[in-house]
Amino acid sequence: MKDRLRSDDRGWGGIAAVIVGVACVFGGGSIEALAQDAKGQTLIEKAFPHSNKCKRCHERVFEEWETSPLSKSIHSPAFRASLDAYLNSPGGKDKALCFRCHAPHVREFSDQAQLFIDQAKSGDPSLDGVACAQCHLIKQVDRAKHPPDPKYEISSKTLYGPYKDFVQNLAHQSMELGLFQKSDLCLNCHQSIPSAANLGKANDLLGNWDQSQAVKSGKECQHCHMPEQVGESANGEKKRKVANHSFPGRLGKLRQEAAKLDVQTKIEGDRTTVTVKVQSLVPHHLPATHPAWATVVLDLDVKGKNLKTVFSDRRVYGRTYVDAKGQKTVFDFEAVKVVDDTVLKPDEIRVETFAFPTPKDTKTFDVEATLNYGAITGPAPFLQRVEAESSQGLQDPVFQPIEIVKKIENVPVSK
Repeated sequence: MKDRLRSDDRGWGGIAAVIVGVACVFGGGSIEALAQDAKGQTLIEKAFPHSNKCKRCHERVFEEWETSPLSKSIHSPAFRASLDAYLNSPGGKDKALCFRCHAPHVREFSDQAQLFIDQAKSGDPSLDGVACAQCHLIKQVDRAKHPPDPKYEISSKTLYGPYKDFVQNLAHQSMELGLFQKSDLCLNCHQSIPSAANLGKANDLLGNWDQSQAVKSGKECQHCHMPEQVGESANGEKKRKVANHSFPGRLGKLRQEAAKLDVQTKIEGDRTTVTVKVQSLVPHHLPATHPAWATVVLDLDVKGKNLKTVFSDRRVYGRTYVDAKGQKTVFDFEAVKVVDDTVLKPDEIRVETFAFPTPKDTKTFDVEATLNYGAITGPAPFLQRVEAESSQGLQDPVFQPIEIVKKIENVPVSK
């Protein structure tokens, strides 16, 4: 992460002076507006200290978090393009709505919503999105609301966590809180999408996760997505069991444990049938990320003589929305109805059948079944905007499928 001018390092007077100088040289915005933004950011970071502050004592945790999707919650080109699409939509009047998950501390600073927007649109925000304070200042979660609502404790210097044997320090008070070992902590951002609240249960990202065998056996979200390891919580501490903060899931090796495939091929003369059993191994919906364009895709490819592809087909697991005009849309904030829901349910086994002409002029053929997290989808202008916003263009990871599991079988052709 780039070194940035921090208000806590230079003080209000120093940062204001710099902003005035920049405004005079480049003519960017009014001096008053820029100064007001800087003052607002100072207030926000006084209540929710920037992660750079935490890095000083929690280097291991910071480095893990920095590799995680959470650290890019308001940085990604896809988020900027989506935010613009939302704000320009008829329902985009609540400027803070997207940030309730992507920068949840906006709840405490609703009057600064425009600052969060401007920061995200800059492409290199100096405000945190989802970082240390955004989680460790949560004192309780109100599950009576949908989505659940976090309650922050910002009136003291107390940070909450799962450990009893925390080390006293001068930076902040520490307090053990059982919430940090419970799935409730994660639900305010991961159970449903605020902009799709009108969809009701069809907006649910997790499904009946709390009825799954994993939960019944005592597992919480943290068991998989913050696995235990041995290390330091703070620099120089005695090593002990601590939680990993890279938050594996769609990214990381954990995805390889999300599902498994069983492939059966049956040749009957000129006709061949391939049956693929897709078994979800997770205690929640698959996919369980943003409902607007999140998909899991099963691709079946059959390769005959000289490995030439002779048959291809796919199945897509996700949701299809329509807007008020009955037109399909990937944007949940435009959606009024889910017209198709093929999301894999917790621990579900889905059986897919593919039929095709038996490959000719070959003794064997290959059957390849691949389950991927699908690339981002949407209307061409939206995808072009994401591409333009990204320094990597079409090589941006959001345009690439992410493999979950793959099975390849060589099938003999009977004579």
